[in-house]
Amino acid sequence: MLNPSQKRHKSNKDWLVEHVNDPYVLRAKSEGYRSRAVYKLIEVDNKDKLFRPGMVVVDLGSAPGSWCQAVVKRVNAGAAKNAGRVIAIDLLEMQGMAGVEFLQGDFSDDAVLAQLESMLGGAKVDVVLSDMLPNMTGVSAIDGPRSIGLCEMAAEFALAHLTPEGRFLTKAYQGPGYQEFFNQLKTQFKSVVTRKPDASRDRSAEIFLLATGPK
Repeated sequence: MLNPSQKRHKSNKDWLVEHVNDPYVLRAKSEGYRSRAVYKLIEVDNKDKLFRPGMVVVDLGSAPGSWCQAVVKRVNAGAAKNAGRVIAIDLLEMQGMAGVEFLQGDFSDDAVLAQLESMLGGAKVDVVLSDMLPNMTGVSAIDGPRSIGLCEMAAEFALAHLTPEGRFLTKAYQGPGYQEFFNQLKTQFKSVVTRKPDASRDRSAEIFLLATGPK
């Protein structure tokens, strides 16, 4: 029988082997994206048509920046014609990217949130994205509520800054607090749907919630 340390080592080794051979990881490398996570966003965009040139998009929890890479192209951020804006924030450092205004800081800190709002300069937002994730412990009773807490903060920001037909896409984990959060979004937005992109691993409890039109 394996002891806990051996189990962790085996689990880490299995994950590494899977990651190295993951077709989305290989595709991201070949196409120049910073993370395989970009394909989750691309799949949702292909289905739900999130982005258009000229839009203002805020990306919460943006590092390492693959979502920003996709969004910049779709809203023409930095372009002279039909230029959109992409504003990103993360607790971690993110390598600079043309067309992206980046703020490093803790989104839950009121002073950092004030900085983010100052960057908007009063402009309304067309799409708020949230891929924020707490430091995971592996214990669902702890990780679930912490993850949902970040979702709730992101939703509060979206409700305060979206245009009347704006959209809010957030990653959530199906566990403690998830159903309550889903029901809460339904009272706050005109439409709420779930999305499970093919790029999201089958065993993962992650799911994406797309809310449209703050009430």
